Amino acid sequence: MNWPYIHILINHFPIVLTVGGSAVLLLALIVRQRVVWLYAVATLTLAGLSIYPVFFTGDRAADAVEHTWYIVRTMVEEHDASAGWALPIVLLTGAASAYAWWRMVRREVTGLPPVWLRAVVSVLAVFGLSVVIRTAYLGGKIVHDSPKLANPPAGVER
Repeated sequence: MNWPYIHILINHFPIVLTVGGSAVLLLALIVRQRVVWLYAVATLTLAGLSIYPVFFTGDRAADAVEHTWYIVRTMVEEHDASAGWALPIVLLTGAASAYAWWRMVRREVTGLPPVWLRAVVSVLAVFGLSVVIRTAYLGGKIVHDSPKLANPPAGVER
C-alpha cells in the first residue's frame, strides 16, 4: 500500500458522514425529535474524527504523486488549499457536535440541546458541508479531469 491508495481508500468517510449528518440535522431541525438529534450530532462527531487522517494521508499522497506524468500540480494545490479549510471547519463541527451529544446524554437526558447549541452546530454543519463538497469536487478533478490524460506522452499506454 502507498499514501495515494490509503488516501483514496479513506477519503470518503468525512464526505459521507458530513453529508449524511447535515441531512439528518436538517431533518432534526424540522421534526425536533431527540433521537434524530442524537443521530445527527453523533454522525457529525464521527465526521470530525475522520477528517484528520484523510488530511494527513492527503499531504503524503500529494508528495508521492508529485512527479506522476498525468497529475497537474496546480490541481493538487487547489485541492490541498480547500482541504486546508475543510480540516479546521469539520474539526470544529465535530467538536461542537460532540459537546451537544455529551449534553444530550449527560445533562438534557430527555430533551433537545439548548437553542444556542443547536444554532452553533447547524451553522458549522452548513459551512463544513460546503467546504467538504468543494474539496471532494476538486479532489476528483485531479485524475478524472486531468488534461494530460487526453494526450499521454510517447511510450505510455492509455
